[in-house]
Amino acid sequence: MTKKDRHSPVDTIQPLFDAVVMGVSAGGLKALQTVLPALPAGFPLPVIVVQHLGPGSDDFLARYLDEHTAMHVKEADEKETVLPGTIYIAPANYHLLVEDDRTFSLTLENRVNFSRPSIDILFETAADVFCPRLIGVVLTGANNDGSMGLARIKNKGGLAVVQNPATAEADAMPRAAIKAVDVDFVLPLETIGPFLANLCVRGKN
Repeated sequence: MTKKDRHSPVDTIQPLFDAVVMGVSAGGLKALQTVLPALPAGFPLPVIVVQHLGPGSDDFLARYLDEHTAMHVKEADEKETVLPGTIYIAPANYHLLVEDDRTFSLTLENRVNFSRPSIDILFETAADVFCPRLIGVVLTGANNDGSMGLARIKNKGGLAVVQNPATAEADAMPRAAIKAVDVDFVLPLETIGPFLANLCVRGKN
């Protein structure tokens, strides 16, 4: 399969949503290995991911996932336009924001919940741009990053999805999100990818 094939649309159905944002921390590699490969090559939305990384991390995560998913995976770049059919990974040691013109910006502002990149910052800025046509997904993690951002998404009419804590390697983050937000769906890890694929590829306006 060529890169061109991987970007070919499944069909011309107008999706119900414009973007997916996903936050993950401890246990993240296993979680992303489960969720992202379930998305087809023609998945019609951008998927923007914050995985908490050490400040010295390289782009291994994006390169590894790109080899194991049908969608194209890359690190997000400054001023890059957010495009459908691509999975974007926040680079280490930068907060990733979505601007009003649907481009990315990277900042070195202070850590949030001891983290940079911050899930909350991505979710909150994406909510201001994409809601109500935004899906927020909180996966495994050992702190409460993502709860405030998911609340912003929900309050602006977006869809809030959280991994069932019983299936999380670290359950603190999904539990915090469930406590803070009137979540739409709490799903086992292995069902989240198929759920997103069915919702966004088959959904019609």
